Amino acid sequence: MKAEYASLVRGAAAGDRDAMERLLMRAQEVAYRFSLLVCGHPEDAQDVMQDALLKTYQHVGRIVEPDAFRTWLYTTVRNACLMKRRRHVGESAHFVSLEPGVPETNGTHDPVDVADQSRPADEKLIDAWMDVRLRKALNTLPPLYRMIVVMREMEGLSTREVATVTGMSEANVKTRLHRARLMLRRHLEDV
Repeated sequence: MKAEYASLVRGAAAGDRDAMERLLMRAQEVAYRFSLLVCGHPEDAQDVMQDALLKTYQHVGRIVEPDAFRTWLYTTVRNACLMKRRRHVGESAHFVSLEPGVPETNGTHDPVDVADQSRPADEKLIDAWMDVRLRKALNTLPPLYRMIVVMREMEGLSTREVATVTGMSEANVKTRLHRARLMLRRHLEDV
């Protein structure tokens, strides 16, 4: 898989439009899936995915290590999700419009936005990927531990790649991954 991405990155950097298109198609799926898990909201995940694709298109010629493209992509998505989260501190995640709304003095009705209490799409996505027990166990993990498990176990990144994405040492990633596995094992003992 690494070699395939590296080949596409090299081709896209050399101006091969077909390689660029195939690279963006592959990156789109990976970026959306990861951003949905990290950001937690479909709207933010869509924005982050588009940002990642745009950065891929704009900077593909500057990627020094084509073999490390997935690490570069995950880092880009992670940083974009963190920026989104900072911008949305204190805001409700979703809103539902109530019709007809509040009457105004001019006789019109302005809709009222109320926080949406429905289940997030990332939980629905996880339901499709794995059984309910595993999803519940994953949700009990602290966010950083969950992110490490997802990148390492579900997305197949190496320990070094996860360390690069998270900004931690490889030893720290291994320690947190080990702890996360122990936490998951405790939650899944009876399975």
